[in-house]
Amino acid sequence: MSELRVAVRTLCEFAARKGDLDLRYTPAPTSEEGIAGHGAVQARRGPRYQSEVALAGQCGGLTVSGRADGYDPIAGRLEEIKTHRGDLSRVREAQRNLHRAQLRVYGALLCRQEKLKTIDLALIYYDVGKDKETPVSETASAGELWQELETLCAIYSGWAEQEASHRQERDLALSRLIFPFPDFRPRQRALAETVYKNTLRSQTLLLEAPTGLGKTLGTLFPALMAMPAASQDRLFYLTSRNTARHLAVDAVHLLRSKQSGALPLRTLELVAKDHACEHPDKACHGDACPLAKGFFDRLPDARTEAVSHTGALTQAVLADIASNHGICPYFLAQEMARWCDVVVADVNRMFDQSALLHALVRQNDWKASLLIDEAHNLVDRARGMYSVELSQARLLRIRRQAPKALKPQLDGASRAWQSVIRDHAPDISREPVILDNLPGSLTGALNRLVSAITDYLADHPPDLALQELMFESLAFTRLAEVFGDHSLCELSRSGRGKAQLAIRNLIPADFLSPRFESADSTLLFSATLSPGIYYRDLLGMPEETCFQSLPGAFSAEQLEVHFTPHISTRQADRERSLVPIAELIARQYRDRPGNYLAFFSSFAYLNRVRDTLAELAPDIPLRTQQPGMSGEERTAFLDGFQTNNAGVAFAVLGGVFSEGIDLPGDRLIGAFVATLGLPPFDAWHEILRQRLEQRFGAGHAYTYLIPGLQKVAQAAGRVIRTPEDRGVIWLIDDRFLQNHIRELLPGWWITNSHTDHPL
Repeated sequence: MSELRVAVRTLCEFAARKGDLDLRYTPAPTSEEGIAGHGAVQARRGPRYQSEVALAGQCGGLTVSGRADGYDPIAGRLEEIKTHRGDLSRVREAQRNLHRAQLRVYGALLCRQEKLKTIDLALIYYDVGKDKETPVSETASAGELWQELETLCAIYSGWAEQEASHRQERDLALSRLIFPFPDFRPRQRALAETVYKNTLRSQTLLLEAPTGLGKTLGTLFPALMAMPAASQDRLFYLTSRNTARHLAVDAVHLLRSKQSGALPLRTLELVAKDHACEHPDKACHGDACPLAKGFFDRLPDARTEAVSHTGALTQAVLADIASNHGICPYFLAQEMARWCDVVVADVNRMFDQSALLHALVRQNDWKASLLIDEAHNLVDRARGMYSVELSQARLLRIRRQAPKALKPQLDGASRAWQSVIRDHAPDISREPVILDNLPGSLTGALNRLVSAITDYLADHPPDLALQELMFESLAFTRLAEVFGDHSLCELSRSGRGKAQLAIRNLIPADFLSPRFESADSTLLFSATLSPGIYYRDLLGMPEETCFQSLPGAFSAEQLEVHFTPHISTRQADRERSLVPIAELIARQYRDRPGNYLAFFSSFAYLNRVRDTLAELAPDIPLRTQQPGMSGEERTAFLDGFQTNNAGVAFAVLGGVFSEGIDLPGDRLIGAFVATLGLPPFDAWHEILRQRLEQRFGAGHAYTYLIPGLQKVAQAAGRVIRTPEDRGVIWLIDDRFLQNHIRELLPGWWITNSHTDHPL
């Protein structure tokens, strides 16, 4: 049996938590704010003060280790710093008890290490908003502290032995993992070998792996098999789509079912709170929600049942286990993220401001492997994680019916809004305005409003409108505190009382780089990841990040690619392009009837070409994507692509039908792309271009060309989905023939390309 180790925080969270789950509205600092807060407190201490003191000791068969925030050896004072916002009384008793338990464990370890008989202990609560310290001090003897540590270790040791045994069995089974099919798909072996080597070498790799390789299984299988040799603790499979999450869970199930013996691999599917919460109308504390009452008292039995489950801990399975024990399924899933070998989740669980998985990696010092599917989406997703929009209309609407206790703070925020609008009234009446600096008066008013709403909601029934206002305001103030050249501030106004103030992230690298640094190995993979330097720069990946493009399972003979040197889809040429594009579509359809997708830059352009085609060729069946289609309407649109049907379906490039859909065989035999997909040349994108030029020297390419042509490649990539498919792509714009444009298209397209001549 290997050495049984446990982090101080993990030990206390496992053995010292009791009573209710209590998540009443106590806005916590972000991890970045917490780090900065710790630094601010530590910087105030004298030169003899020791920061981040490494402590470890043997107790009850465990090696307990961690880092105490600070120690003054002359004063004999050990400190644990906890950051918070607003009224300290809102930090609940259960949370304070947990903080105290951690401090006392550190005290026990320090006394044993330094041979001290007594020690002064101080919990330092630091308000990041007010830059204020509140110490809670006590003196304890080494004997009583060690006795308490022995009690905690006695509670945890049985679990630790079980976990160590599970790890040994898991690693042995993974080292003997068998591929679930007689052989790999064409070129899938090369994919698997690349992933395996990347994991063993603890590297970061951008891997362009074309469609048809079987990427889900082709990445999971080698990454799992490499875990024992790489001494990795966890594997996180991160996606941007629910369908990809389900495919990953299914792939692990397939691997499990095809092994000759048991595969002791705990797999967790993490879903959003909105999908897992049983009582969305209730607040998350024992006085409001029955599933929060006594949560930590009933959690041990639920946790034991969960780790004993032989299949994946999916949303449905966790709901059943939680129901058996009368606890919240969402927070049971949060707990199981600590104890599962494979976690399948959305990318935000590793990369957003309050990312659970990143926090667990840091807390437990895990060696974690990241597999990031459809990674071309991560730039836009990350920008969204670190952007926020503030609505004046929401504030005014709530202000009219809010309780009197909140009126002073709501009035203050309203006045601050008016001041911002007055300062920029002439400009925002015409178009959005980019502000050089954040309006400090509004940010201050929002901080006071958040504090007031927090106090109010702590003592009153849940109020959805107030919650939304509080979270919106809190998100804005948090990003305001770290505002820099990675973001911009935009003010707009669509009417009286309808102003909006947004912080929009431009360069997510500054926020994401610590996430990548915390991983032991990282693989970002997608069918379209060229050029790799674009993703490395914008995502803040390590300088030594590698890029590799695997040959696809498809051949150039499967696809005809046509260029149109005499058609321009530029804004000024749209009107004269309508007839040539309609005639081109009609000619292709009549040469080879079947199912086609036609992509355009906007609904307006799409409708004009569709109407022109309907007039020129009324015999061709047409279907059209509509703005804001429901799930049922999207399904019906896709159901029209059947082998016994034929027609042209019109869609917007970059929309829901541009990627993530599979229409193999005769369900789709061709695509027309009548746009380069370039973002609009507006003020926002021009500032983005300038910032990217300053940072990376590639402003135009990073802002316009690469994102646009990624959309083109994704949309046209719907045509060839299997080695048996045959199809045609029409790239409709003379600019597609420019060398620097063609270089950004998939290389295998160009091998069998054709240049069209005037009709």
